[in-house]
Amino acid sequence: MTPFLESRRYIDSAHPAVVEFAARNAAGESGRERAVSLYYAVRDGIRYNPFLDFSDDAVFRASQCLATGQGFCIGKAALLAACARAEGIPARVAFADVKNHLTTPALRARMGTDLFVYHGYSELLLEGKWVKATPAFNLALCQRFRVKPLEFDGREDSIFHPFDEEDRRHMEYLRDRGSHADVPAAEIMQVFRETYPVLYGLGREAAKESFG
Repeated sequence: MTPFLESRRYIDSAHPAVVEFAARNAAGESGRERAVSLYYAVRDGIRYNPFLDFSDDAVFRASQCLATGQGFCIGKAALLAACARAEGIPARVAFADVKNHLTTPALRARMGTDLFVYHGYSELLLEGKWVKATPAFNLALCQRFRVKPLEFDGREDSIFHPFDEEDRRHMEYLRDRGSHADVPAAEIMQVFRETYPVLYGLGREAAKESFG
């Protein structure tokens, strides 16, 4: 279990800012209760933003996500995993390719597709089993786009809904990319480079876009 408790390059749970954020937001007596409170702190305290410079591996790091107050699914998953480890809860990151049927026209134009490769989420070991937690979309964003916010109770998997509040097709899981003790950033960057040549090629210019 040690690999899922150690501080790593991207899940940098020993970073002082991560330790402080986790301690401040972990409420409750049990590991499950603390994990739930950390989930909501990351989900709603960090703004979801897919317009980032994906050629910079810092966007995959938990402490960077916390420092900027924004991140996309992988950065936020790394942050939740890092916070959990800081509180002694075994955690890892996992990935899947998903099709977002409700992606915005601006994002689709930049990506050239509605396929999101290496969509990231966290997995926490709670009450003897691994539970999936997806802190990507903050509540304000969900309300704006009328997407059902993902809740988390520490017992059932929290993954994207197949339909939104108006019963429109939302998220479709296509391929499991496995679980990891740390973010495989080099591998992800290579796949992003191949799948999203326009968005990836923007580099720092991508960060000038706004989302939500």
